[in-house]
Amino acid sequence: MPPLAADQNSHGTTADFIDTLSSFSKLHRAQRWEGTFGEFLGNILPGHAVALARTSHEYIWDMLRWHGRAAQPDATENVRARELFKRELFGIDEPLSRVVDYFKAAAAGSDVGRRLLLMLGPPSGGKSTLAILLKRGLEEYSRTDEGAMYAIRGSPLRENPLNLIPTSLRAEFRDRYGVNISGELSPWARDFVERDFEGDFVRVPVERVFLNEASRIGIGTYAPHDPTTADIADLVGSVDLAKVAQIGDEGDPRAWSWSGAVYAASRGVLEMIEILKVKREFLYLLLTLTQEKNVKVSRFPLIHLDETILAHTNLAEFHKFLQEKENEALLDRMVIIKIPYALSYRDESRIYQKLVSGAPAFRNVHLDPHVLNLAAVFGILTRLAKSEREGLDPPKKLRMYAGEAVEGVPETEATRLHAETPDEGMTGVSPRFVVNAISNAITRGNTHSLTSMELLLALKDSIESDARMDAKQKKAWIDHLVTARKEFYNRWVKEDVHRAMFASFEEEAQQLLEKYLDEVEASLDHRQVTDPITGESRPADERFLRSVEEKIKVSDSGKMSFRQEVVRKAMVAFKTGEKFKLVSHARMREAIEQYLFEERRDVLRLVTSTARPDDDARQKISVVQQRLVSEYGYDEHSAKEALSYVTTLLAQE
Repeated sequence: MPPLAADQNSHGTTADFIDTLSSFSKLHRAQRWEGTFGEFLGNILPGHAVALARTSHEYIWDMLRWHGRAAQPDATENVRARELFKRELFGIDEPLSRVVDYFKAAAAGSDVGRRLLLMLGPPSGGKSTLAILLKRGLEEYSRTDEGAMYAIRGSPLRENPLNLIPTSLRAEFRDRYGVNISGELSPWARDFVERDFEGDFVRVPVERVFLNEASRIGIGTYAPHDPTTADIADLVGSVDLAKVAQIGDEGDPRAWSWSGAVYAASRGVLEMIEILKVKREFLYLLLTLTQEKNVKVSRFPLIHLDETILAHTNLAEFHKFLQEKENEALLDRMVIIKIPYALSYRDESRIYQKLVSGAPAFRNVHLDPHVLNLAAVFGILTRLAKSEREGLDPPKKLRMYAGEAVEGVPETEATRLHAETPDEGMTGVSPRFVVNAISNAITRGNTHSLTSMELLLALKDSIESDARMDAKQKKAWIDHLVTARKEFYNRWVKEDVHRAMFASFEEEAQQLLEKYLDEVEASLDHRQVTDPITGESRPADERFLRSVEEKIKVSDSGKMSFRQEVVRKAMVAFKTGEKFKLVSHARMREAIEQYLFEERRDVLRLVTSTARPDDDARQKISVVQQRLVSEYGYDEHSAKEALSYVTTLLAQE
C-alpha cells in the first residue's frame, strides 16, 4: 500500500474509532444526582420503586438481561442473558446456562438466593474470566438509566436509602408502591441519622452511586494469603485505634474501620478467589452472610448486608475439602457449578485466537490456517475420557463434540455421550500451556511464520521439558500429537492443496455434486439419463457413482442406503428453498473432493518423481502455491511447507 493511501486509511480508522468512543460516551454518560431523602422520594422514586428496591441478585439478573437486549429476538431468555460472556468465553455454554439460571432463580426470590455460588474447575478454564465479566458488566450497567443505583451519601456500605423508612411504615410503603423493603440500617447509618440530623431521616443526604471495583464501590475481591496469618478483619473490618483516640469509645461506629471486603461488595458482588483455602471461620461467616444477609462483629448488633458472593476454586482444593466430614454442612449451603475446559476443538481454537491476538509476541507473526485448530485438537484429546462403546475412538468422539458427522453415529448422540462421562473436560492440558508453547517457538526461533508442523514440534518440546509430568503422561500426550497429525492435519492440508489445484474448485465441485445427484435419482427411479454431450439416452452411470462412493469406502452392499440418504437431504434442501451444496453433507463433500483430487494428482506427482522438475511442472506448482497464499490463508513459507508435506504423503501412499 502506498504511504499516502496508508495515511488516509489510518486517518479513517482513527476517525471511526473516535466516533465509536463518542457514541459509547453518550450511551454511558450517567447523570449524577444528589439531594435529600425527601427529594429522592418525591423526584426519583415515583415510577421506579421496583428498580430502586432491587436486591443484589435481582440487580445482577437485570444487568445480564440488559446486556442481552440486542441479542437475537427469537432466542430464549437464557441465551440472551449469556450475551455478556459471548465474546470472551467459548465452549462452556452449559455451565454458563447454569450460572444464568442461578441468578434467575435467586432474583425470583427462591431459596437459591441464599446459597453461595461456587465455580469449580481446572486452571485457565474461564472461572476468573467469568467473574471479571460479571464485574465489568455491573460497572457498565450502573451507569445507565436502567441500572441507576442510589445510596445514603457517605455510607461505607452504600446503603439503600429506602432502608431509612421505619419498620412501622413499610407496610404502607408496600401498599403504595407495590414493593417490599427488606434491608436494615447499619450501625454507621443509625448513628449518622441521629447524630447529624437528630433522627429526621427525611433530611438525610442521598446520592447516585456507580459500581466500581477500583474504588471498592459495590464490587469487592478477596484473595487468600497465608492461612496462618490471615485475619478475618480483611473481610469485616476492625477497630480503628487512631479514631478511638479521637472519639474515645471503641463502640462508636465512627471508630470502626469499614474497609472489609464484605462492605466494599455491599449492594453488588464479592468475588472470593480460591475460597477453599481460607480458614473455616471465614467460610462460616460468608455462608451465614449469604443465607441470613447479615454479619456479626464485636460491639455491634447484626449488620445487614445484601450482596452476591461469587467464589471459585480448583479441583485439588475441592477434593481436599470433600474429605473432611465437618464440611458437609458448608457444602449444603453452596450451589456448585463445574466450569470445565472446552470439548469442541472449534471453541478451543477461538480461545487460543483470543489469547494470541492480544500478545505482542504474535503481533507480526503469520500462523498457517491450521495452527490453532491443530493445537486445539491436541488439547481436546488430552481431556477426553475413553469411551466404552465399540468402534468409538478418541478422534471420532472429538469430531462428534465439534458437531461433525461421524459414520454410523447419529448427530444427536454427542449430548448423550458427554452425559456418560460428566467429568470430561475437568482434566487435561490448559489453554495457557498450549499458547505458551506456541509463544516459545516464536520467540526462540525469532520467526515471523509458524507452520502446523512447527507447532507440533513446539508442543512436543514443551511436554518433554515439563518437570510436572511423569513419563507415562508425557508419552500419552506425545501420542495425542501423533493422532492430531495423522487423523486431522493430514486431511486438512491435503484438502487445501486439492482445492488450490483448481482454478475454481467450488464451481467444479458443485457441478460434480449435481451430476452425482442426477445419476443417483436416475438409478433409484430406474429411468434413462440424457447424455449432455451426445444427446442420447442411456442408463445411470453406475461406474461413475461407485468411483465417487468408493472414495469414502461406501461398500457395494451399503450403496443404496447411502444414495437414499443423499437424495433425502437434497429433497429437504429443495423444499426449504435452498440449494443442496457440499456443506450440506459432510461425507459427500469428502467424496467429491477426493474424486476431483484424483484428476489433478499428477501435478504433485511430478514433484516427487523428479529431483528437478521442468519449467512446465514448476509453473503448475507455483500456481498452486500462489493460490494457497491468496485464497487459503497461507504465506510463502507455510505454503511451500504444506506442498512439500503433501507430496511426501503422496509418495508414501
